[in-house]
Amino acid sequence: MLPDVQSWKPEVSFKLTRVGIRGVKKPVRIERNGKQVTLLTDMDIFVDLPASRKGSDLSRNAEVVEEIVDKSVRQPYSGLEDLCQEITKKLLERHGYAGRAEAFASSIYFLERITPLGKKTLEPYKIMARAIANRGERIRQFIGVEVIGMTACPCAMENIKKVYGEKYTHNQRNVATIFIENDGSIDADDLIEIAEDAMSTPTYEILKRKDEMEVVKKAHENPKFVEDVVRDMLKSIVEKYSYLPSDYIVIARSESHESIHKHNAFAERITTIGELKS
Repeated sequence: MLPDVQSWKPEVSFKLTRVGIRGVKKPVRIERNGKQVTLLTDMDIFVDLPASRKGSDLSRNAEVVEEIVDKSVRQPYSGLEDLCQEITKKLLERHGYAGRAEAFASSIYFLERITPLGKKTLEPYKIMARAIANRGERIRQFIGVEVIGMTACPCAMENIKKVYGEKYTHNQRNVATIFIENDGSIDADDLIEIAEDAMSTPTYEILKRKDEMEVVKKAHENPKFVEDVVRDMLKSIVEKYSYLPSDYIVIARSESHESIHKHNAFAERITTIGELKS
């Protein structure tokens, strides 16, 4: 019989918060609003490790992923957050020594959009999910999106207007992220719209010259700091999801890739629904 090295007592006995595998790529079948899609999904899965064990049984993590992915082919999940929740349940079953399990999943997702002059285009968005399970407690699941758009700087605009009487400014590619604790009622499409609406303007993969003009014009008519993007996302979140429990966590962040600096501008708020409502 081969030795179970993972179960040996370690020379240095410290508990570890997360031990697992990262960057697992699998196709996952999702069914939502009557439509089925297959998402190429990146997954990270972990359990905690007590001080009494030398290692974690990582092959069990890989086995759990295979089982869940195989199940999704026959019985699609309603979202990546449900997939993550199922993974954390299985992890705690397989790792009897663990008190905590965590799963993260992300995928590129496409939505049809219409450019300012009416041209249809498929635009990519990043959707994300996380589940955290503490043994004996309810599993907390999160849904998230990452959206690329455009911001125009209000500061440069006002200064140029003051000095030159012209309405010029510099533009930034903005990456807006929302993560919110989910009770199953939140749809990623809605979060994508909240993020896009908070920027100066959405951006598009295909733009003809007149479309380009309209996008730039809209951005300059709606200048935003990264701080404005975060605050506008929070405002929409608390208005749309005020029914969620007060302790549900909300994360909103915005990062502008500067065009006149070599650094980026960044803003973030980590809060709860209750704090936003108050």
